[in-house]
Amino acid sequence: MTEALTHKTAENSGDTAAYAGVPPVESPAASVPAGVPLSSGDVEAAVHAIADRSRHAARRMAMANRAWKDRALRAVGDALQGSTSAILSANARDVAAGKANGTSAAMLDRLTLTEARIAGLVAALENLAGQPDPVGNVVRGQTLPNGLRLRQVNVPMGVVAAIYEARPNVTVDIAGLALKSGNAVILRGGSAAEATNEVLVRILREALESVGLPADAVQTVDQYGRAGANVLMRARGRVDVLIPRGGRELIQTVVTNSAVPVIETGEGNVHIFIDESANEEMAVEILLNAKTQRPSVCNTVETLLVHSGSTVLPAVAAALSKAGVRLHADERVRASLPAAIKAEPATDEDWGTEYMDLDLAVAMVDSLDEAVKHIRTWSTGHTEAILTNDLANAERFIAEVDSAAVIVNASTRFTDGGELGLGAEVGISTQKLHARGPMGLTELTTTKWIVQGEGQVRG
Repeated sequence: MTEALTHKTAENSGDTAAYAGVPPVESPAASVPAGVPLSSGDVEAAVHAIADRSRHAARRMAMANRAWKDRALRAVGDALQGSTSAILSANARDVAAGKANGTSAAMLDRLTLTEARIAGLVAALENLAGQPDPVGNVVRGQTLPNGLRLRQVNVPMGVVAAIYEARPNVTVDIAGLALKSGNAVILRGGSAAEATNEVLVRILREALESVGLPADAVQTVDQYGRAGANVLMRARGRVDVLIPRGGRELIQTVVTNSAVPVIETGEGNVHIFIDESANEEMAVEILLNAKTQRPSVCNTVETLLVHSGSTVLPAVAAALSKAGVRLHADERVRASLPAAIKAEPATDEDWGTEYMDLDLAVAMVDSLDEAVKHIRTWSTGHTEAILTNDLANAERFIAEVDSAAVIVNASTRFTDGGELGLGAEVGISTQKLHARGPMGLTELTTTKWIVQGEGQVRG
């Protein structure tokens, strides 16, 4: 790899300064025998070796300038396009295995890649290449009375690990974001997408090498199964940050067991509140989009709250039912629906469920206060929306609802890195430390204080 980098540095003279002063990558740790190691000690050694190679690669990536990183992103995009057939063939094997294992329709949807979805990944990489480089951005700065010049600047995290399930698109999204932000990434994509991820990781690594960047900036521990994921979670000091992305069980397992700092992404028990001033046509269009456009994703609406003074409920319910949505409604809602619209009684379990399917819980409330109370009780802090023509209600909703994204008069499906102009995203963070909401490039950086003086000493 050092030879490849040296060759490319000479070939791309404009990038020579990008790696100036950085020591060459040390020889990789001793290789591990083919196949999954049988002992826990062997798995630990193998994953630690991967993490150590990632740390060496991260030092290189941290020094790469924007032009070089953007060239890598475009090389990955070109390689994905050129390997579409191989990707789809591997993905078909994963999908077939998922069906045979009884995987839910929602998970199968997330697992499935199509030509259109691969084209979307390529477009996201191109979008990332067009984004400003966050590395080196000055967050704040000043000159102190004693003459010291201070700057707080964005710098890469270092080694970013991601544990996720049945989402091969995440392999490309996270790798692209990590590369653009100057990090190395270690991926654990799960057994459900194992064949697809194997092809994608190979494509990513080969594309990096083709432009003279270290292939070890993208690695996977999938070959070591859950044992490898457990070691990755405990690799504090080798891995700088760990991001889980998936259902509640996966996320809580990582949060509970990880010794590595975790940025917690959350499930999406998403709410839309229709107040009494909302326009019927707008309400119908937004609810259909928020529930049916892609029901298996985390920004899909799961609970609809309707003000008792609103007149739009019959039209909204009719449109949703016609689209195949199964309504789980409280007694007041059921009493307000035309006889032709079927709805089953809602329970507390419905208010707390992320269906990820064509199901929707519906409740009637008598005020904005009651809607906010319901959201506070059942929300996972992901996304909530209000449909209203009352500015005061909109402002109150924004102020009083404490979620990562609050939307007025638009679909909840916009809580997405790409839709919000961030390029791809690592996930939607529902915590309040460091990153919240869609995590893009800046969220994969930390900061460094630079203090420049002329001989000052502290008195």
